[in-house]
Amino acid sequence: MSRSRVWLRRARKISLWTLAVVIVLGLVGAGTLVWSIRRALPQLDGTIALPGLSAEVRVQRDAHGVPQIYATTTADLYRAQGYVHAQDRFWEMDFRRHVTGGRLAELFGESQLETDAYLRTMGWRRVAEQEWDLISADSRANLTAYAEGVNAYLAGHSAGQLSLEYTLLSLQNSGYEIEQWDPIDSLAWLKAMAWDLRGNMETEIRRAALLAEGLSVEQIEQLYPAYPYDRNVPIVSGGEATGTPPTQPAVKPTSAQGDLLRELADGLDRMPQLMGDGGPGIGSNSWVISGDLTATGKPILANDPHLSPSQPGIWYQIGLHCACDAQSQDVAGFSFSGVPGVVIGHNARIAWGFTNLDPDVTDLYYEKVTGDQYEVDGQLKPLATRQEVLKIAGGGRKTITVRSTGHGPLLSDASDDLKKLSKDGYAVALRWTALDPGRTADALFALNKAGNWTEFRAAAALFEVPAQNMVYADVDGNIGYQSPGRIPVRGKGDGRWPAPGWDSAYDWTGYLPFAELPTVLNPKQGYVATANQAVIGPRYQHFLTSDWSYGYRSQRINDMIQATAKAGKITLDDVQKMQFDNRNGFAPTLVPWLARTAPDAAKQAVRLLDGWDYQQPEDSAAAAYYNAVWRNLLRLVFDELGYGDDGYPADGGDRWFEVVRHLLDQPEAAWWDVKSTAGHETREQILAQAQADAVAELTEDQDKDPKKWRWGAMHTLTATHATFGTSGIGPIEWLFNHEKTGVSGGDSIVNATGWTAGEGYEVDAVPSMRMIVNLSNLDDSRWIQLTGNSGHAFATTYDDQYERWRTGQTLPFRFARASIDAATEHTLTLTTQDRPKG
Repeated sequence: MSRSRVWLRRARKISLWTLAVVIVLGLVGAGTLVWSIRRALPQLDGTIALPGLSAEVRVQRDAHGVPQIYATTTADLYRAQGYVHAQDRFWEMDFRRHVTGGRLAELFGESQLETDAYLRTMGWRRVAEQEWDLISADSRANLTAYAEGVNAYLAGHSAGQLSLEYTLLSLQNSGYEIEQWDPIDSLAWLKAMAWDLRGNMETEIRRAALLAEGLSVEQIEQLYPAYPYDRNVPIVSGGEATGTPPTQPAVKPTSAQGDLLRELADGLDRMPQLMGDGGPGIGSNSWVISGDLTATGKPILANDPHLSPSQPGIWYQIGLHCACDAQSQDVAGFSFSGVPGVVIGHNARIAWGFTNLDPDVTDLYYEKVTGDQYEVDGQLKPLATRQEVLKIAGGGRKTITVRSTGHGPLLSDASDDLKKLSKDGYAVALRWTALDPGRTADALFALNKAGNWTEFRAAAALFEVPAQNMVYADVDGNIGYQSPGRIPVRGKGDGRWPAPGWDSAYDWTGYLPFAELPTVLNPKQGYVATANQAVIGPRYQHFLTSDWSYGYRSQRINDMIQATAKAGKITLDDVQKMQFDNRNGFAPTLVPWLARTAPDAAKQAVRLLDGWDYQQPEDSAAAAYYNAVWRNLLRLVFDELGYGDDGYPADGGDRWFEVVRHLLDQPEAAWWDVKSTAGHETREQILAQAQADAVAELTEDQDKDPKKWRWGAMHTLTATHATFGTSGIGPIEWLFNHEKTGVSGGDSIVNATGWTAGEGYEVDAVPSMRMIVNLSNLDDSRWIQLTGNSGHAFATTYDDQYERWRTGQTLPFRFARASIDAATEHTLTLTTQDRPKG
């Protein structure tokens, strides 16, 4: 089911009280609204006392609201970062911790109880609490100092002074009280990050659900073809391709079990998407180029994570500078509000970036449950149980019972509908690496301080969830790649299908040793490119996953680097153009077929594709026609999968590029026949019909003249507020959302503005930021994020970066003190004592 539509319907359940907000705002007049907005904007200049500081801290902000924090101790640095994050993003931080704690009903009422039940069943917050004793003493000190900074800001402000959202919330939930920030709140956010980048869980559910509905294993395998190693190279050479056959399902689910899986998938869809939806559109690009190939003579590192669009954007740009104690650091980049340190960026010695490794780290287990027991190897074992109390805005409470097997929590207990479907004695448990306590928090702090390849790899060894591709460069000229992460070893099976929980042979037996994960330092080709493609060939001794992205983005990046290097030395401008490349990698395969099969109704339209360079800028008529044909083609060919909110329609990403590529060479394939019609359609007829339908659609929606069609008129983006942005009430959405605009790019394109063909052309995944680091002169680096650094509606820095982001531009990524001083617009001094405000 559509994630965006499900979330929209869920959010509309609060529309009654949102309407009340609109009425009240209308009655009190625009003057009160302006006052409410202004009082939430933070103080950016002058002097403020911050309890606990050992010495003065300076916070310098440029015109785009990017703070550079200068402190003399590590504790003061993180204390100040907590204060600054709270100044700009506290509502976002508060909402995030309610998600990770399974406490959304405390904010928004009964409509969020099911979401809370899922989250409490998995127990993200409980796992984070267990991690507190595992992480290092230094990490605990850093998290504590950060929390003290957040709480210092809370202490000096009422709810309405913290953010406009609290003023609106109070009109319905007047009893809500903001709690102190706890260091565990920061740790719990890492679970949300892991969940939204979890890998192939939805793919596993879809395979099994389709099998239960009558598709054969052979048909399903046709929808999940093997990775094309011969065309799209993996990240690391070696592990040559052999075509290892996939495993067969150990359990053929019944129709009832198929219904259970579908309801489970729908329930997971209804969970908030803080970073992404866990689906195939959530990926990233990163690459690093050796100085042998660059005009600077030193490495260039680029990164753009593809995540769900939001307002404010997911990232918060910041610089952290401290050079006076044993744990000194000088680091800048992209942070998460609510988490100390920098997640992606560089320090004075190294730079690093992430893309999703996407290994299979989640397994679903069918469980045979009798009462409060479950079966393993013919024996009954007691289910572990615990009670969770869900609080509801207004004072209500609901108690749920969470049951778990040795594999993990029973997700099939998370809703009343799931419980009804599991009455036949079967349940579904989740085994997931992130539900085992770990030390990823240590990894983030270690990355910020790492000064060389050895220290970088030591930090990577601690980065357990989510498993990522990590690219590296340093000022000495080295480049490298490391795949970290906690990746399971299975006794039987490969995680592609739900496993029989009653057979212990399918249990996990451990995790892959870090020393045996793929890595490379200074490869001969002079660069490393990662874009969620296969990490290494299938002769690699360990199984990571078979559900990679199919390498269209990564191969395009490889090709651009090679072509640019052949023509001359690679510049930062070259890399910036690469990040905004809009070439559709499957169009060269499909366009000749369209030219041969165009019906009379499409003769004029198909001429748009003559000489098309396969680029998809927003003003392209050819891209508009091609993508309309592509969407209609998928609808016709794969009608067996359902469409819209019904079934699992083809989403249009690069897996479908491969599926259709194979089908084009199989004119007799059964997929070409439309099951809902009496006749038997051929390949040529379907290609013609898809074009005729596309022409009719574009004529109705845009213009009769194909030359006036525009890709950006249909491929649109609305950066939407995570809580109030989908209320269904225009005035509230106007307050918080960015206006809808057309954008370039597309799905499985380097400029990855993803869309889901089964739903429409609207953008549901974006390059959430773009970063280019120049290791020859760090102060000459570049960056941009989706909207802006501030989380306050109507602040000048709420959406000031959007137009640059939309058009492929960047901002200076300053690092040197002199450069930062020259660009400073606001200076806030944090002191241990009150001083007169300047």
